[in-house]
Amino acid sequence: MPLPGDDDRPGRRSASVADVRRWGQPPGLKDRRNEEHWAGRLYMRDLSPYFAWLAMRMGFSPNQLTYMMMACGVAAGAVVSLPATGLGVLWTALGGALLIQVYLLLDCVDGEVARYLRQTSVAGVFLDRIGHYLSEVSLLIGLGFAAQGGWTSGGYTELGLVAALGAALIKAETDNVVVARAKSGMPADPSGGDRALRPRSTGIALARQAASMLRFHRIIGAVELSLLILAAAALDVVLGTGTPAAIRVLTVAVAAVAVVQTLLHLVSILASRRLK
Repeated sequence: MPLPGDDDRPGRRSASVADVRRWGQPPGLKDRRNEEHWAGRLYMRDLSPYFAWLAMRMGFSPNQLTYMMMACGVAAGAVVSLPATGLGVLWTALGGALLIQVYLLLDCVDGEVARYLRQTSVAGVFLDRIGHYLSEVSLLIGLGFAAQGGWTSGGYTELGLVAALGAALIKAETDNVVVARAKSGMPADPSGGDRALRPRSTGIALARQAASMLRFHRIIGAVELSLLILAAAALDVVLGTGTPAAIRVLTVAVAAVAVVQTLLHLVSILASRRLK
């Protein structure tokens, strides 16, 4: 039976992939530069309608798909953290990278199913945000254990925890802009569009633009970090040093970026018009 509403879209079990693409991916979805991940624009949004179609036929709800997304993200961090030596390091890194790709796929699919079935909700948005928190934090903690060489405490484990805290704080800073505006009786999005995001200080604006162009902050993102972990693991196997040297260098770099980005992001928000 067609779904209720102002159009004639087929029911979930009779929808085609083209139907999912039409109603699950609204026009301009790939153009949302601040929200749509580059991997989504590059390839995942081309694949996700097929899996959204399958998920609807199997009867999954959007929130169930989001829970699966969260599980994949946490599992990726757990797999990366597994104690391993030799080629085992490469296999754990590969497993983590593949799980993050599934995480990204489900992140696309849950929204497409929700839009198609008209089941978008505040709870769904909340769960999606929590999923991103958990996935990035888990992967960074897993990286710290991998650099340490096992499930033991030590300097690299602590660096992974520092990086995880930084990644969580960056997301919290972004989310708390909406919270602060809501508590002050203001609309969630400031007027002025992208102009409101720019710092009022010319110097800070230039620094923000330079940091954005370098894109160094992306190395703490789950997709990018999983690929960097895989590359570092491969390098360690090739070097054959017996220690995760490349992974340790990556851990130090990630922790440094997380700390610097946390501070820069906070200053950028306070210096912009987002809280005005």
